[in-house]
Amino acid sequence: MWKPIHNTSISLQHQIINWMTEQIRLGNWGVGTKLPTQRQLAMQFEVNRSTIQQALEELKADGILEAKIGAGTFVANNSWNLLAKKSQPNWQRYIDTSIHKPNDRTIQLINEYEQDSSIIRLGTGELSPQLLPTKKLTESLQKLTFHEKDIGYSSPQGSDELRMAICQYVKKRGITTTPDNILIVSGALQALQLMALGLFESGSIVFQDSCSYLNSIHPFQSFGMRMKSIKRDESLEKTLCSFKKNRQSIYYTVPTLHNPTGTVWTAKEKQNFYEMCKSLRIPIIEDDVYAELLFDTPLPSIKSLDSSGQVLYVSSVSKTLSPGLRIGWIIGPTPVIKRLADIKMQMDYGSSAISQKIVTYWLTSGLYERHLAELGSQLKIRAAFTESILHKYFHTIATWEKPLGGFYIWLRFNEPIVTKEFFLKLLKEKVLINPGYIYDVEDAHHIRLSFAYASYEELEKALMILYTESMLIFKTKRQ
Repeated sequence: MWKPIHNTSISLQHQIINWMTEQIRLGNWGVGTKLPTQRQLAMQFEVNRSTIQQALEELKADGILEAKIGAGTFVANNSWNLLAKKSQPNWQRYIDTSIHKPNDRTIQLINEYEQDSSIIRLGTGELSPQLLPTKKLTESLQKLTFHEKDIGYSSPQGSDELRMAICQYVKKRGITTTPDNILIVSGALQALQLMALGLFESGSIVFQDSCSYLNSIHPFQSFGMRMKSIKRDESLEKTLCSFKKNRQSIYYTVPTLHNPTGTVWTAKEKQNFYEMCKSLRIPIIEDDVYAELLFDTPLPSIKSLDSSGQVLYVSSVSKTLSPGLRIGWIIGPTPVIKRLADIKMQMDYGSSAISQKIVTYWLTSGLYERHLAELGSQLKIRAAFTESILHKYFHTIATWEKPLGGFYIWLRFNEPIVTKEFFLKLLKEKVLINPGYIYDVEDAHHIRLSFAYASYEELEKALMILYTESMLIFKTKRQ
């Protein structure tokens, strides 16, 4: 007959609890089985009665056993189910206590419904499949020669050939750099994740524009960094000083075709901003992924002004050539690049060597620049088409700025109608929007309207649904 073992690391009480639960799990003690009295169990196990009492109380508290007044202690009706749950890992607890913050529910729905072909994507940050150079990419593959190294793991900072090609290419952005100052990453988002992991301590401040793409993702928030939205006005320097104090800080910005507003900084704004951050010793993350999509020739980047390693420059081909290639780059001081490369190797052992080969070919052959010219023309036509519909139907209920390039129109309704209820109502009508509140939690006026993804027919259909639903709310408010 089983007896608990004395003088072990497991207490007598817990040995008895484990043995009793095992009897129930194996079916030896079925539902409704009456247990021996405490005195009998104490004698059987050769322990004090108080030990038995504590073991039984714990099993009662867990719902495994139940006491019936005047009748004794019995195996509870739900005991087997409870034990089955106890035997499984509590994955929800693991999820709830993990480091990385979950997406906002609206963003989760956007990510989910973007995969539904019956949905019209009116806010998505991608190019239409018709605008991707699929045929030319296929043809370019036939012209490439792959060696053993090209289909293996990439080197820590990425392909030497690609980094050399980027050195030449970014000269058009006014940037002079070397391959040692470049890290190839799997898209611009990974660049931000690497910075969050490798450069800043918990509690650091990440300054950003008042309405920011960073609010829709959590690369910095998940590692305990404080996000501080700032208005770029005459009091900016004073505001930065008041929050910075002795804390580590950095400023994230998209100065060319800002996401989501589409604004473009002037050369003077860039210069003043750089000089201010330099004097305050606040590093800058310049997200330049949309610059190639400006309808006019873009002004030099903030990085082009950098004489002291103040700016970490981020770009990629995801918005211009193909999001599926997953190729972007960081340009920064050598120690920073080495640090981030080390972390990247721990995460994924380098970006796709094949994708890097393709991007190298496109940058060095002239294919990329020819593609950008054609893409810019197509986006300009799409922007004009979308604006024509807005002018016809939305001019009395909303305002917007003429798009200067990129994918988006930052549409502002005259009334605060852009709520979660509004988002869900449009979703029922098969129209998926990016509401302003995912970029600024207090914004109930804006939507990020994309003219780059949906077909012309879908754009017109979705905009008419948006107009109809908006007017219904406006009429209700006026009554």
